[in-house]
Amino acid sequence: MVSFKLVIGTKGGKCVQKEVQEPAAHSLFGKKLGDKIVGDALGFAGYEFQVTGGSDYCGFPMRKDVEGMGRKRILAVEGIGLKKKANGIRVRKTVCGNTIHPKIVQVNLKVLAEGKEPLIAPAAEGEKTEEKK
Repeated sequence: MVSFKLVIGTKGGKCVQKEVQEPAAHSLFGKKLGDKIVGDALGFAGYEFQVTGGSDYCGFPMRKDVEGMGRKRILAVEGIGLKKKANGIRVRKTVCGNTIHPKIVQVNLKVLAEGKEPLIAPAAEGEKTEEKK
């Protein structure tokens, strides 16, 4: 059974996590970072998303400049999956390719066009919402 955890970044600066199961999850296979996805295929009517990132089942991040589906060890200077220690330092890092495949667990999406239904449900009266202090 294939499922993805979608982390959707909204235009208001907040993120929403949603779980997508088997039939809708197959519409993501083969998509690359930067591709646009129609929300109807994922169960979000009227929405349009852009794939911005993700990670596999071991936590290795997807990188746009690495072609393919599997993991690769790259010599990185900066970017995704690397904490810069000093100028000019190159580090060998393991990252995932830029294509979504069955071993990807988390997919990051950005909202390009909003639908009628809000992704974040407004709090009902009487419920307390947690606020950061």
